[in-house]
Amino acid sequence: MTATTATATTRVIREHDRPLWHRVLFTREMAIIALLILVVIVAMSTVRGFAQPITLNYLLLDVAPILLIALPMALIMATGEIDLSVGSMVGLASVVTGVLTQAGAPFEVAALAALAVGVVGGAVNGFLVTVVGLPSLAVTIGTLALFRGLAVGLLGTTAVTDFPEMWTALAKAKIAGTTIPYITVPFLVLLVIFVVLLHFTPFGRGIYAIGLSKDAARFSGVHVERTKFILFVLAGVVAAFAGIFFTLRFGSARGDNATGLELQVIAAVVLGGVSVFGGRGQLHGVVAAVLLIGVLSSGLRLANVTSDVINIITGGLLVASVVAASLLAWAQRLRARIPPSRLTASSAP
Repeated sequence: MTATTATATTRVIREHDRPLWHRVLFTREMAIIALLILVVIVAMSTVRGFAQPITLNYLLLDVAPILLIALPMALIMATGEIDLSVGSMVGLASVVTGVLTQAGAPFEVAALAALAVGVVGGAVNGFLVTVVGLPSLAVTIGTLALFRGLAVGLLGTTAVTDFPEMWTALAKAKIAGTTIPYITVPFLVLLVIFVVLLHFTPFGRGIYAIGLSKDAARFSGVHVERTKFILFVLAGVVAAFAGIFFTLRFGSARGDNATGLELQVIAAVVLGGVSVFGGRGQLHGVVAAVLLIGVLSSGLRLANVTSDVINIITGGLLVASVVAASLLAWAQRLRARIPPSRLTASSAP
């Protein structure tokens, strides 16, 4: 058994050497959910207009692309990899949709072509990482520039704004009798699919195993390279779908659409409890983190706070969460080194 495998095994045993209720309630994910509830209550009571139903509508429309892409990103990061190209893929899918629609193709055909581009882009990332063996950070930095360059090269500084009214209206439409936009329906469908995939299938258990130790995962029969390849393809196609929604919501296909979106996605995933080193993370924490960032941004905008200050607050929250998680892990390691006899003696009167 290698040192890495032994460390991973010890970590898993230590995490499960607690009562179930303790493992469920005293987690980083539940802390994020509690903070989200607190921020919502404070915003509704102190920020004028936040409690209006229309605020929920715009909030969900704003965070929808991040919510969508955060699902496959969480799985990729749980394996210890990363995909920085998703924002550029959103822009490229937007441009492909716009160019083909402008050329006279039916919107449905243009959208399918954009999804196909997402599959190809994800497969390129997956191939370079799993077959060629390059680090995902370097690969996706390169494809970030590649996809964005293709998007800008296809349209230049122009924009396509002529899309079928039925589709643009649908992108902003609300579910009957509510202020919840229709985009939440495909998101919830994807959320159920990813939750089942991650938590109730051997494929999902393999994702965690890869993040804990690739060697141990291989010895356990996990197809490490195939698993990673599938995840990169999923990230590409979901990012392309988000690009189609982005285009319809704003009624514009531009080469610079969604610039910087990948940083928002990664920030939300890390804030939601997914370890950047892999092997840990829950989707409910990721969803709560995306909503937390969205609620903070929405409330601060309504309070007339500038975007620069909002970015500072959001960045500070992310740094604080990472530091808190590191301190907690350090405290747990320190406690694990103290013999039980000493703990008992120190707690005695």
